[in-house]
Amino acid sequence: MRIAVTYNNGEVFQHFGHSEYFKVYEVEDGRVVSSEVVGSDGQGHGALAGLLAGKGIDVLICGGIGGGAVNALTSAGIELCAGQSGNTDEVVEKYLKGELENTGANCDHHGEGHECGHHEDGHDCGGCHHQEPLFEGKNAGKTVKTHYTGTFNDGTVFDSSYDRGEPLEFVCAMGMMIPGFDKAVVDMEVGDKVHVHLMPEEAYGPSNPNAIFDAPISAIRRGEDLEVGMRIYLQAPNGQPFPATIVKKTEDTFTFDANHEMAGKELNFDIELVEVVE
Repeated sequence: MRIAVTYNNGEVFQHFGHSEYFKVYEVEDGRVVSSEVVGSDGQGHGALAGLLAGKGIDVLICGGIGGGAVNALTSAGIELCAGQSGNTDEVVEKYLKGELENTGANCDHHGEGHECGHHEDGHDCGGCHHQEPLFEGKNAGKTVKTHYTGTFNDGTVFDSSYDRGEPLEFVCAMGMMIPGFDKAVVDMEVGDKVHVHLMPEEAYGPSNPNAIFDAPISAIRRGEDLEVGMRIYLQAPNGQPFPATIVKKTEDTFTFDANHEMAGKELNFDIELVEVVE
């Protein structure tokens, strides 16, 4: 059996759709025999289900997750245990003992139980466990569906759910979205449309100058074949992979930027609330 856990610096990452890494565990006879950290290759939301299926994953353990992603995982035959937190190794051990609780995508304040399905040892993951919303509002803690168009200040569109033909589904005020987007939706009524302008602090954060650094080309595998603008995975001293973009190349040296690609940018969103899933 192969178990994947959304991963960030040894902990369960809380936003499935934004996961950049997974820790994959190989399990035999109820015991972990090996593990490795793998990148998501920049994929997000429903596309991650296909990525995991391609790696032969049987079970996904994560924090927050939307209904669309749950459906994609179900279609791919991947069992889900959502709503988890803490050290990934410890969480996997709890899963193998049948001690985890799955919130599912639509776990609400009434405390209704959701089953993860049955493990090979006959245990199941049990009922519902809750995380409090980060802020108040009529939609806080509810699963919502929104259409949106995201633009830079010059009017360039960088993302649009309308172009994809399906709304974005997420649990509002649970940290699954950037703060400004979450706060814009938390008090909307179905059918409402709003325009918001977000400073970096309410979006992907300011650009960190310490995340821009040089490295010798000789230290990068196949470095001679890489060019400015490419985004590749490097390895931190603790062994964790992280993405970085090549912003400059000299004869002997790369300059990398490991900031999020949207860091430091002001963003604009036109948001339409399509549905609140009760």
